[in-house]
Amino acid sequence: MTTDPYGAGRPHHPSGLFPAGPPARPTYREPHPVVGTAVALGGVFAAAWLLLFGLLGTGVRAYAWWTMAAGGLAWLAALLLVRYGDRGVGTGIAIVVGGGWSITAAVVASRWMTDGNWPLW
Repeated sequence: MTTDPYGAGRPHHPSGLFPAGPPARPTYREPHPVVGTAVALGGVFAAAWLLLFGLLGTGVRAYAWWTMAAGGLAWLAALLLVRYGDRGVGTGIAIVVGGGWSITAAVVASRWMTDGNWPLW
């Protein structure tokens, strides 16, 4: 029979740092958690979508308008996915569309700085 040299026969009370049993209250788990692969898949599809629509433009003006239209449609799809479908895919789409619109804004601004004319009209 072994005895605890530090316990001196006292009952053991865990500190809480390392729980000894199940939690006192239930923990909430999401039924459909967002996973990284779904976010990456949504990002890949959104990048391909923006690329295909961006290639339809023959100049800066057409590229910018095509990219903004494609991004708007993609955001609508992302909103529907976040509400009714896979939230991870919707998040990936929204992230990549935001980046695509930022690139489009940089292209438009750089053309505006070099030409002095607003390229969208």
